[in-house]
Amino acid sequence: MGVSQVDLQRLRRCVELAHTALGNGHAPFGAILVDPEGRTLHEDHNRTTDDDQTLHAEMGIIRWAVANLAPVHRIRATAYTSCEPCPMCAAAHAWAGLGRIVYATSNAQLIQWLTEWRLPTPPVAMLPITTVAPRAVADGPAPELESEMKSLYEDRYRR
Repeated sequence: MGVSQVDLQRLRRCVELAHTALGNGHAPFGAILVDPEGRTLHEDHNRTTDDDQTLHAEMGIIRWAVANLAPVHRIRATAYTSCEPCPMCAAAHAWAGLGRIVYATSNAQLIQWLTEWRLPTPPVAMLPITTVAPRAVADGPAPELESEMKSLYEDRYRR
């Protein structure tokens, strides 16, 4: 399907949430969940701490969806994220039965930039979403948002 102009608008909201996360001392990641009519159902940003590294933005929208949507509505919802979901989030997305995923930057881009900056990479293999969840419908990255996201990652990881 590819990333449409409407998708790009929603991804920009995810980038805003990533800015919020960074401003609150967290890794710069944001996510929103949208229903088939285009209404935002829930949004979140990373809230990871040294005590809990699982509080990813995607996990926030997944937990909300499981608590508030019937399975038939989950599969029709679209998840938008500032970065391709990590393996933990991709698996949770699949187990929760959510629909399409659209992301601004890929895991491969993030790993490339961390390597370029000679910084440690995450403790798990940052596999593509469709490797973790083979039936997932995923679109991304969005080249229009690459430089802004790279700058956010640099602000977080190179300080």
